[in-house]
Amino acid sequence: MTRSTNTGRPPVHFISTEADNLTDLALGVADTMPQVSELLLREIARATIHSAARVPSDIVTMYSTVQFKDEASGAERTVQLVYPAEADISAGRVSILTPVGAGLIGLREGHSIRWPDREGRERRLTILKVTQPERTV
Repeated sequence: MTRSTNTGRPPVHFISTEADNLTDLALGVADTMPQVSELLLREIARATIHSAARVPSDIVTMYSTVQFKDEASGAERTVQLVYPAEADISAGRVSILTPVGAGLIGLREGHSIRWPDREGRERRLTILKVTQPERTV
């Protein structure tokens, strides 16, 4: 059983500089992408913030490669979480400004979260594996 906060969601963790960048990004798209903006800001607000050197290696951060399972369909996907300009679904790079991107950020291996898809249906996603990029700290 995944430990949850009082929101019914598992705890989330962010790197401090990413939290700042993602807050600015979410605020910048609040008018054009209100649902994703609100979801991302809500996750940042409840997150535990770490320096890049201290974030646990099994946490989904920007540029992490994430293997997850859609519990409704049983489908497993592996994607890299990127900023919008770098997104390319055919190459497996998913923007943080998609519902799935905003839902995955900050989660830990083994955690599940219920999250809306593009059509507004709630889906349960489970993080199977997180691979971190090389970081310069």
